[in-house]
Amino acid sequence: MIALTPLRQFQFPVIAECINPDVFQGKSVAEIAALNIWEGNKKKKLDDLFKIEETPAAETPNITLNGDASEVRRVGRGMKNGEIVVNGNVGMHLGEKMSGGKITVQGDAAGWAGSEMKGGFIEILGNAGDYLASPYRGSSVGMNKGKIIVHGNVGSDVAVFMKDGVIKVHGNGGPFLGFRMRGGTVHVEKNIGNRVGACMTGGKIVVSGFLEEMLPTFTIDSVKDKVKIDEDDKANGPFYVFLGDLAELGNGKLFISKTANHHLNHYEKFL
Repeated sequence: MIALTPLRQFQFPVIAECINPDVFQGKSVAEIAALNIWEGNKKKKLDDLFKIEETPAAETPNITLNGDASEVRRVGRGMKNGEIVVNGNVGMHLGEKMSGGKITVQGDAAGWAGSEMKGGFIEILGNAGDYLASPYRGSSVGMNKGKIIVHGNVGSDVAVFMKDGVIKVHGNGGPFLGFRMRGGTVHVEKNIGNRVGACMTGGKIVVSGFLEEMLPTFTIDSVKDKVKIDEDDKANGPFYVFLGDLAELGNGKLFISKTANHHLNHYEKFL
């Protein structure tokens, strides 16, 4: 196991996609220390910015990142195997394009965590920023398999262009969650911002908390007592089930808590 600890507090973004079990595998500590990273516009070596320690333990994570890494970006980018544990906050683009392995964050993760994710598992014990599991602006390649669990809140534009996979949010969600979503499942256990599911054509969004208003381009279909999130998880309702986005000829489903949204009961007359 390799443990990395910042040597100081970073004032500029640190681009460190080399912090990846696939990159570290088979390398000595000296070879790992010589890996290239960027601090702002300055090219440096990994050991210029991090203390690097090796612990010979087979059952520990491949990489542990200790301390404040909120300016450290692209950790685990494209990883296919192994495990990363971040004991603190971490910067943008965590696990971008990862297809396997596991990342655990014991703090908050900045924007674009899990962007264009193809597989694997990310668990964030704090909050996640905007664009969780969403592509860069201008791209239509969203999350396609894998699972993300966030124990805190998430920002805006989560699961944009999502095609497959599962996202579970134990806290609140921001606006435009599931924008242009095409597949997969998102469950927000608490409250959600407006414009949820805008332009979605497929997939499933479950909201167990409060939603101020529904988009007018969704139609009510039924009321369900519970809904399946994945093989091991179900959400208890009752839920209003809405279909849409009809403006996109969509067949997505919104499951909105009936108990937490009494102001939506006027839709029942259309059932």
